[in-house]
Amino acid sequence: MAGERRGRPASRCAVLFGGTGFIGGFFARFLIDDGHFDRVYLIDRQPVTAIAHPWRRAQLSNHPGLSLVVADVRQPIDWMPPEAVTLVANFAAVHREPGHEPEEYYDANLRGAEQVCAWAARAGCRRLIFTSSISPYGPGPETREESSLPVPATPYGGSKLVAEYVHRLWQAEQPSRRLVIARPGVVFGPGEEGNVSRLVRAVLGGYFCYLGNRDTRKAGIYVRELCAALWWALERPARAGDEVILFNASLAPVPTLGDYVEAIQAVAGRRRWVPALPYRAVLAAGSAIDLAARPLGISHPFSPVRIRKLTAANDIRPAWLLAQGYPFRYTLTSALADWRALCPEEWGG
Repeated sequence: MAGERRGRPASRCAVLFGGTGFIGGFFARFLIDDGHFDRVYLIDRQPVTAIAHPWRRAQLSNHPGLSLVVADVRQPIDWMPPEAVTLVANFAAVHREPGHEPEEYYDANLRGAEQVCAWAARAGCRRLIFTSSISPYGPGPETREESSLPVPATPYGGSKLVAEYVHRLWQAEQPSRRLVIARPGVVFGPGEEGNVSRLVRAVLGGYFCYLGNRDTRKAGIYVRELCAALWWALERPARAGDEVILFNASLAPVPTLGDYVEAIQAVAGRRRWVPALPYRAVLAAGSAIDLAARPLGISHPFSPVRIRKLTAANDIRPAWLLAQGYPFRYTLTSALADWRALCPEEWGG
């Protein structure tokens, strides 16, 4: 039981799979810094010392409340903490697109979900958080809410949707269990090193251009907002139907690409002229650069896959959070300002 062990009060802990990853690291510090747990275990293949980004590595290094367990989430994990486990979170995933073969997404995301749920059952934990993705909705310009039919078009989206149902099966085995599934848009913040980080560099570096996509909606959420929303959903007073909570995680209203560009410039205090260029011409140029760079192993920001993603709409509305009265902590501008204050080196100092 969470409250007692061998007749004495027992301490409690949280166990985060994928805990040294981008979201996992922030959520670990959220749980500790806000006083929700005294002990958080990070289960990950990557030790803290191997985190490439110095700011992210520093936030998890030598913290007395954090303990690392090096393990592969795709394999059975025999380790068990001495404390009672009252929260398990699954952030482990293969997610970069492009970057992996189709089977890699299913190997990590589906098998990982099975192992995490099996471990949570053995630990006797009754609360589980899973971060899915908006990718299960599939592409399209129409607004999608939690009630919209998911039609994944990529191995990543398909693997995440199947993983959602693996977690649902875990909850269905015991009605007293509680499951929170979040479908975040692009999650951004210090050390993200993904789409929004590339956008910040491109805008401030003067090489970003619109491709007829200024008004294209791009669902996204600040990583610290996501942490707060996950905890808020989990801690809601129990009521019928809340055994499984599924919510879209995005800013509201969903920002356009132009909103991101304007907010980046406002936060940085730099105004840049942003040209509008023909999509087909830029795609052709990106394809040519990629063709020349790939055999040489040269990294560059003009991947044709990423160019296509820039023009694709992700209008994913956080309808559940809005309906339940979730108190958003950040706007797009205040989120970017907080990021810049925490990690100014990513914004040019």
